Amino acid sequence: MLETTGVKHTDRTLENKTRMTIKGGRYRVGNANHPHHTLYKDEGFTSVFKAMGLIENTAFKIKQEVLAMYNEYAEGYVYVISNPAWEGWFKVGMAVDAYDRCAQYQTSSPYRDYVVEYCKYFEDRRKAESSAHALLEGVEQRGEWFNAELSVIKNKIKTIEGA
Repeated sequence: MLETTGVKHTDRTLENKTRMTIKGGRYRVGNANHPHHTLYKDEGFTSVFKAMGLIENTAFKIKQEVLAMYNEYAEGYVYVISNPAWEGWFKVGMAVDAYDRCAQYQTSSPYRDYVVEYCKYFEDRRKAESSAHALLEGVEQRGEWFNAELSVIKNKIKTIEGA
């Protein structure tokens, strides 16, 4: 039995998952060609398992708990966000707080130039977002990004009941 800091494994499943194919060669973590070889030598399998995301760490557990709490809230906003890098395209999404969500997007832009163009509160944000996307059917779309006039998108969202 392999035992790692509070995690017990009855087989070598996790150890086998650390094997990597690099330039046609298959390497175990103990091989010097493996990217986590030094970590393995310095700190052992547990650190390699954590680094490769094979076992949960404290940060992962906290993230899962926060996500579960977030998902408990039905109410929130359907928002429209823009970025001048994609002129004419608008993201239509949902969040408990539209401005907090926009702040999260800012980390992906060196110019911090995402803008909340519009948001509307709903008792069931998931249902409202689904309705908004359905109302925008036929508009050029890439995931949750729509290529349409902002006024068209805003007017469609304004028609959704449930505020």
